[in-house]
Amino acid sequence: MNTTWRARLSQFLVVGVVVAGLVPAAGAAQSAEVNSAPPGVVPALQKWTGGTGRLVLSANSRVVVPAAAPAGLQQVAQQLAADVAEMTTLHPTVVTGTPAAGDISLRVDAAADFGAAKSELKPEAYRLAVGSTVEIVGGSDKGAYYGSRSLVQAVVSSSDHLSLPVGTAVDYPDYAVRGFMLDVGRRFFTPQYIQSTLRWMGWLKMNTLQIHLNDNGFASKYDNDYSKTPAAFRLKSTNPEFAGLAATDGSYSRTDWDGFESTAAKNAITIIPEIDAPAHSLAFIHFKPELGLNGGNSDHLDLSKPATTAFMKSLFAEFTPWFKGPTVHIGIDEYPSDKTAEYKAYVNTIAPYVRSLGKKVNAWGSFTQMSGGGAGYDKDMVINSWNNDWYSPKAAIADGYKVINSNDALLYVVPFAPYYHGQGLDGGWIFNSWAPNIFGGSNNLPAQDPNLLGAMPAVWNDQTWVDYTELQVHGLIEKSFAALAQKMWSPTAGGTDYSAFLLKVATVGQGPGTSYLPETIALNRNPSDLAYGRPATASSSETSGLGAANAVDGLDVSRWASSYSDSQWLKVDLGSSKSFNSVRLKWQNAYGKDYDIQTSADGTTWTTVAQRRGLTASGLDTLTFPAATGRYVRMQGITRGTSFGYSLFSFEVISDDLARGRTATASSSETSGLGAANAVDGLDTTRWASSYSDSQWLKVDLGSSKTVKSVRLNWEGAYGKDYDIQTSADGTTWTTVAQRRGRTTAGVDTVTFPAATGRYVRIQGITRGTGYGYSLYSFEVRA
Repeated sequence: MNTTWRARLSQFLVVGVVVAGLVPAAGAAQSAEVNSAPPGVVPALQKWTGGTGRLVLSANSRVVVPAAAPAGLQQVAQQLAADVAEMTTLHPTVVTGTPAAGDISLRVDAAADFGAAKSELKPEAYRLAVGSTVEIVGGSDKGAYYGSRSLVQAVVSSSDHLSLPVGTAVDYPDYAVRGFMLDVGRRFFTPQYIQSTLRWMGWLKMNTLQIHLNDNGFASKYDNDYSKTPAAFRLKSTNPEFAGLAATDGSYSRTDWDGFESTAAKNAITIIPEIDAPAHSLAFIHFKPELGLNGGNSDHLDLSKPATTAFMKSLFAEFTPWFKGPTVHIGIDEYPSDKTAEYKAYVNTIAPYVRSLGKKVNAWGSFTQMSGGGAGYDKDMVINSWNNDWYSPKAAIADGYKVINSNDALLYVVPFAPYYHGQGLDGGWIFNSWAPNIFGGSNNLPAQDPNLLGAMPAVWNDQTWVDYTELQVHGLIEKSFAALAQKMWSPTAGGTDYSAFLLKVATVGQGPGTSYLPETIALNRNPSDLAYGRPATASSSETSGLGAANAVDGLDVSRWASSYSDSQWLKVDLGSSKSFNSVRLKWQNAYGKDYDIQTSADGTTWTTVAQRRGLTASGLDTLTFPAATGRYVRMQGITRGTSFGYSLFSFEVISDDLARGRTATASSSETSGLGAANAVDGLDTTRWASSYSDSQWLKVDLGSSKTVKSVRLNWEGAYGKDYDIQTSADGTTWTTVAQRRGRTTAGVDTVTFPAATGRYVRIQGITRGTGYGYSLYSFEVRA
């Protein structure tokens, strides 16, 4: 979890239960309206039936399980309590018995009504009922765990960060495999990263992590010399027989792996370890050069030698006892097609051997390229359909296999490469256009095909010669991870509004125990940005999912994209005439080479306030100009920088108010809800109000010394009659730079003065204009 949550939630300790028919807790408002909107959880709920009112968790709320609860359910309860403690200000205990008002109860009932859930997926289904208590009923421990994820997300996304809407959710997955594959063979990922990723996956109800344990770089990057080409196997045994096999730049001990398995089990995730052979096997050839083709100068094993298969058997025998999950992946992709006979013999030997060790077998689909089809191959395997030419999903199903969608063209990320989504998958495209049955073109399967188990996007670290970190990889993955989770859980329940979906993702975050992973899908609202959340329109949008609103939603992962022509524009309505002195544009790859920034009072007649000519790259572009005013601001494109249109992640209109969003304090506040921060939040609907006496003040810290020339005060009915404007370098010693005497009305008062400098600016009240205190909707400071 991002540590900023703790600070954000600490102010919201509310005690009591608010439901229809009960007396609201002190300070809480009771809603009489039906909660028609479901809680904002990710992935979205399959079915929601709203009631009225809200249940507010309190310091007395407990997590309750039946007296005879199995160990698995008790573990879910303990984890739920710990996660509530991390994500909120509460610290519930776990007890057995009967739940009381405000408690959270967990139980398992395989025979419960889980709506339209498929029978084979009912163990992952759950019911979440909120009334005077919260009740989670899972089809198994996994279902109860998923219900607990929805509960905590719903609490986190509520306005008070402690309550849930009254109603009942029935939720279940549409697909059995909701996976992710990580190539650690070519690049080591730390145990901390894998542990955090497992928790993140559980938060999003993903249930399968495949860890690709061995691989190598491309020899073409290393003088075609395989002895120089990096290769790694990432498991480190204490068995002397395998001494020297584990990679020296990072490997996992049995203790590390046990930790992965423990965290996976707690988060309802199955780990599928992959030991890939007979291709991608340079690590094994470095260990035993005699087992490689071409005298060891290859990353392909020589399957004509019985010792090769014997070695691979010994490898599976050594490490399979480490693996707690039911499945082991044996690789078998991309071997030379002129060695079909040896290849087929290897597959038909290794697959049953791994099953003899007590595991099911998964493999990469390669049989069309190797043999023209799957005839004669072991049929007791699940196929990852990774390439439509190597072995399409339809061909695999026709040959009798069940398949997982790992389509390379759609689902592969190769970090920072010029191929296979080197900058990460497009989350908007995934959300709007993809589902697990989509493999591309004529290879798509019917939705809910019984032979399609689900999907598994993949990260392949092909570029062993490129310098990047595991956290940079996370940044690429995060762009689409939640959208993938939604589509694998239910392709339809998430709706069609990607911007709204991203706001939910930003609100629920990455979940507890994930602070190691930086969050980029987060609200990045600049408090000085006047355009945030305002209505935006454009001359065109490339698709419905790339609309103008994406440029002002505070998320740098959604974007507006125009049609492919030069004279395109994006316009934002600030709501009323505002003063501003810069704009900040974050261009996607399709940037604007030449464009104007324009303002308008009516949205029809425009004045150009700034020009950009000859921009040569995407990224951030800030234009600063003398303070301008207008209700409407637009970017008017003149010349595109690429053959595509114009595409903006964000379009910010920056207020020239130096005080906006800065730290403000006051001599007093009439109530806690009328604090000093309200005067600098950019909203004319919130206000600061002092106690009822004359000598009151409000002070703002500009962050560093600034030159200021005016202040603008928007007085509520309780205005100041006489007051001074003062500056200070240290917040202690003050210099009066302007005076107001004898004011007679509320409303806007602009006070100008000769340029003054200071880090702090304050209004020092002398005489009130009414019998109340001083009350300001806004206190703006300008240069």
